[in-house]
Amino acid sequence: MTTLLLVHAVPLWRASLASLLSADAELRVRTADKGGVRAAAEQSPPDIFMTDLDCPDSVEVLTEVEAVRRSADNGGALIVLARGDRPGGLRRAFNAGARGYIDKYGPPKNLAEVMRKVADGGRHIDESLAFGLLKAAEVPLSSRELSVLALAAEGESVTTIAGALHLTCGTVRNYLAAAIRKTGARNRQDAIRLSSQLGWL
Repeated sequence: MTTLLLVHAVPLWRASLASLLSADAELRVRTADKGGVRAAAEQSPPDIFMTDLDCPDSVEVLTEVEAVRRSADNGGALIVLARGDRPGGLRRAFNAGARGYIDKYGPPKNLAEVMRKVADGGRHIDESLAFGLLKAAEVPLSSRELSVLALAAEGESVTTIAGALHLTCGTVRNYLAAAIRKTGARNRQDAIRLSSQLGWL
C-alpha cells in the first residue's frame, strides 16, 4: 500500500484529485490544504507528497511541503502536477527535490503507476514536460527570487511575503532587487511583467 498526501489549496480540486487517485486499491490517499501539511504528515508519514504547481498559493504550498519533508525523519518523495510552459515552477519543484513531474493536461490513466514508481525510489517526468524542465536551467532567477517574485505578482506585501517564506523583510527586498536587476526591468512590476511573458512565473 502506497500512502499519498495530496496538498492543494482548492477544496473541490483537492477532492476531485483524491477521488481519481483513490480508484486504485493500492493507493491510500489523504488530503490537506497548505495549513494542514505538517499535522497530516506527523499523524501518518506519507510515502509521497503531491501538489499542483498551478494551484492558488502554490509557492507557499510548495515551501511548506518542502519544509515538512526536510524536517521528517523519513520524508516522502515529492510529485508535482505541472505545465511545460512554466519553467519557473518546474525549477522551484526541482530545487525542492521533486522526483515526479506529471503534465496536468495529460491523460490520467497512468497516475497510480507513477505514484508507485516514485514511492519505490524511481523518477518520472512526462515527455511533454521534459523541454520545460530543460528550459528551467536557463531561467536567470534563483528559486528564492522566483518564489518572492511570484508572491509579489499576486499582490502580496513585503511583510506578507517574508512571513510566507520564513524570511526577513530586508531579505525579501534584496531578492526583489536582484530579480529586477537580472531581468533588466525598470521596477518590480516590470520584472513581474517580463518574467510572466517569458513563462518564468
